[in-house]
Amino acid sequence: MGLLTEGQPLSWDETKQLADHVRQHGIDQFLNLYHQLLDRKGDVLKWGDEVEYIIVKFDHINKTAKVRLCAQDILAQLNEKEANDPHNVKSLWRPEYGAYMIEGTPGKPYGGLLAHFNIVEANMRYRREEAQQLLGPDEVLMTITNFPRLGCPEFTWPVDQPTPKIGPSRSLFIPDSAIYKGHPRFSTLTRNIRQRRGERVAINIPIFKDENTPSPFEEDLISIGGDTDSLNAALPDHVYMDAMAFGMGCCCLQMTFQACCIKEARTLYDQLTPLCPILLALTAASPVFRGYLTDVDCRWNVISGSVDCRTRQERGLEPLTTDKFVIPKSRYDSTTLYLSSQGEKFNDVPLVYDETIYNKLKSADIDHQMAQHVAHLFIRDTVSLFNEKVHQDDTVEMDHFENIQSTNWQTMRFKPPPPKSTIGWRVEFRPCEVQLTDFENAAIVCFVVLLTRVILSYQLNFLIPISKVDENMSKAQKRSAALTEKFWFRKNIAASTSKTANVNVNSSNDDASYTQMSINEIINGKTGEFPGLIPLIHSYLSSMEVDTDTHCTIQQYLKLISRRASGQIDTTASWIRRFVQDHPAYKRDSVVSDEINYDLLMTADGIRSGRISCPRLLGDCLLANSKTKETIPPAVQKVYSCTP
Repeated sequence: MGLLTEGQPLSWDETKQLADHVRQHGIDQFLNLYHQLLDRKGDVLKWGDEVEYIIVKFDHINKTAKVRLCAQDILAQLNEKEANDPHNVKSLWRPEYGAYMIEGTPGKPYGGLLAHFNIVEANMRYRREEAQQLLGPDEVLMTITNFPRLGCPEFTWPVDQPTPKIGPSRSLFIPDSAIYKGHPRFSTLTRNIRQRRGERVAINIPIFKDENTPSPFEEDLISIGGDTDSLNAALPDHVYMDAMAFGMGCCCLQMTFQACCIKEARTLYDQLTPLCPILLALTAASPVFRGYLTDVDCRWNVISGSVDCRTRQERGLEPLTTDKFVIPKSRYDSTTLYLSSQGEKFNDVPLVYDETIYNKLKSADIDHQMAQHVAHLFIRDTVSLFNEKVHQDDTVEMDHFENIQSTNWQTMRFKPPPPKSTIGWRVEFRPCEVQLTDFENAAIVCFVVLLTRVILSYQLNFLIPISKVDENMSKAQKRSAALTEKFWFRKNIAASTSKTANVNVNSSNDDASYTQMSINEIINGKTGEFPGLIPLIHSYLSSMEVDTDTHCTIQQYLKLISRRASGQIDTTASWIRRFVQDHPAYKRDSVVSDEINYDLLMTADGIRSGRISCPRLLGDCLLANSKTKETIPPAVQKVYSCTP
């Protein structure tokens, strides 16, 4: 969720006319804030998570599952507690893109105490139960990255139909009622991204070719209102999607970290960047799109394509005449630039940036890398502007800056302090896919938080060329990437002043300091070559005073991460893929039918609640605390790797 400005949204033509106004004033706002807070130091570690949820309605008679379009009503009730007592709530709730989605965060950020790791999962459970009690008897709050039949006929409740000729998205598959209506930002973004691009967005994900999948795989789009744009955009042997909802309607798990100062924030931004594709592969959870089994495991390229507002000129398909730049990436994509002095020499990808803005920043004493970073973000137009926010006081407001900053959705986000706030310099870690259970989500959050502590305490260096990070991002989305792909990663990770004590790492800055490793080797280590991220965490914890309960909790989390990395247990995507392929109703044609979807989500909810044990997904990590198991049909027991 980005900037939620209140007011009357402007049309795209009006917004376009004000694009330079927003850019120039956004830069002025950044400069004012940057110089005011550049020397701010001494902020303590604070961190928090953001979990996005999908509301699912089950029809147990007809064996269907649909997304329930009730987020606005649910949020109105959830937000009452915050409105009545904003400083004493255990959870905060915000809208998301879908009318079937909500986002929950802790009421207050966590701090630097290791004991806080012992309450993350409990707070996630509290959030889920708080929202769940407002739903109907056949409605469930689920942490699934992508609703498998999003965009299939009648996938919403209430049922609605797409309107390809009118409305914000003009999708062949998604009714506009699926977009959250409680704030105009979401429909406005949808309309303006489509209009700026000059056509519908176009997403093509390779179909998983099974025994009975047609070859070539092609769909009859004309029968559902397809026009020249869609017929030209849809590729053979790909699942075609044409609306922002296919990407922004996915759910993710994000973390934000407050640093003690801007230098530390820039260091964290850089050091976490190479970890983004690793965590994307490890948390892979979305192999099904628009009712088809695909040949990818992650949402990233789907969401990247869903907000790709670049014109044909900016995509390099036509000569530049009216536009300024050929832009290699969507505005939702992987990080393109390191920010720390240590990272500068690894910025090996040609950077597209606005030279006028860069020169203005440099002349105002902004260093080269930060000036490039901001000038790169600001090659984008604003795609959502409100009439009441056109004219602002640049000395105290930041809305124009945040307007563009918050619609550059990258794997990492560098976040300046808000004006007149006690909040410090922050970074946001954005690649992770959300998992089925609170236990898994808490494990991932605590793992990443511990990595930030290890990085700063041991002064580690994970930097590799940005081009290698981009290559890793492509690999991370492939089917079974966590098991089968090799990723570029730094093997010599100690800085010259490292405090790694007994951890066996070597210091080097040449090209030989990075190599290709498996996820297992990166997470668990490779004897004589790389210590492994989890052994580094164990080394760090051994020097800390940790109470018994917190120690046990952390060990369970690390056990899950370790076993998933080694392949002893499945990623969520692998589990879903196996579920579909082994389902009795699956015809080996790549189609995920209503029946399969219903059984999949019912089983997923059973695993989430503890009613169903699933060693294939969770190992024995939760068995000691499992609730009484419900009876499962024999076919489900055999096929779904679950036990009663």
